[in-house]
Formats: sequence, C-alpha cells, structure tokens
Amino acid sequence: MNTESDFEHEAGDAAPEKHAPNGKKSHQPQFQPHQHFKRLGRELAMQYLFECDLRASVTEPNTMEDFWEQAEESGEFPDPRVFRRARAYAENLIAHVQANDDEITDLLGRFSEKWDVERMSAVDRNIMKAAVAEMLYCPDIPHLVSIDEAIEISRDFSDEKSGVFINGILNGIKNEIEKRPAGGKTE
Repeated sequence: MNTESDFEHEAGDAAPEKHAPNGKKSHQPQFQPHQHFKRLGRELAMQYLFECDLRASVTEPNTMEDFWEQAEESGEFPDPRVFRRARAYAENLIAHVQANDDEITDLLGRFSEKWDVERMSAVDRNIMKAAVAEMLYCPDIPHLVSIDEAIEISRDFSDEKSGVFINGILNGIKNEIEKRPAGGKTE
C-alpha cells in the first residue's frame, strides 16, 4: 500500500530530459535506477497503448509479450525488481484501458473541446487513457497524482504544449469523476 511519502517521491521523480546529438529533445526517456515503479509503469503502459494504436490492434496474440521482451532486452532497466513491479502496474493499467476503452474515450471526447479524440496526438491520447484508467480504477492513487504524472510523461514523450492540453482535459474528467458516488473509484 502506498503512503503519502510514496506520492511525494513519485511526483518528483521526473526523468531528466535527454537530448539527441542534434540538440533536439529525444523521445527515449532516461530511466533512473531510483525511479518509482509506478511512474515507469505509466510510461510503459502509454508506450504499449501507443504501439497498439499504431498497429490498430490490441488482440494480436504475441503483441504484449513481444513488447515486454523488447523492453527487457533494451538495457534501459538496470534494476529487474523495479522493472517487474513496473510491468505489473503497466499491465493493470493496460487491462483497464482495454476493458473500458469506450468509457475512457467517451470521457476524453466530452472534455476535449473542439478536438475529436482520433485527431489528438497518439502519444497524448494514450497518456490520457492511462491516466483516466488510473483515476477510475486505482483507488489508492489520488487523482491529482494521476494528472501530474500524465503531464510529466508528456514532457518526456510529447510536444512542449501537450502538458497544458492534457492538464485541461484531465482536470475536467477529474471534476466529473469526483462528483460520482465514492469519487468514481471502482475496483
């Protein structure tokens, strides 16, 4: 079970920006050995969902195993314990997104004024899908942590303006979820 200090540690563990040789921001995060496993799990969930988005399929039998094999072989995860915990957390988020994609996509559509969900950047869309799944189905995570983490992940993987876009949509969704009985959390 998480304690308040876990959330403080988690929100402050943004990976430092990496720059490619040409001076532009790289889209490969620099994983730190001390990085919190939930942050890493969120990033892995977004990456897997993004890959499925590009393939337009989440049902290919070996897609997920291939993803985990590539991630493990990448050498980006020096601590196998952190990777195992991150993978378990990511798989939980992925399962919630896949099982509830219609509801999550509907929420994103309702709170993204003048933006069709399919026209959004695939990275931003999948960052938000993972965050909404966490807000709806992970009762131990405060909604603001889910939003802050989504914004931080967007800084590593997306456009510099994405954080404002993501923040606006997720805050609207948070407000609606919190109006529901029991804060919208489901098990």
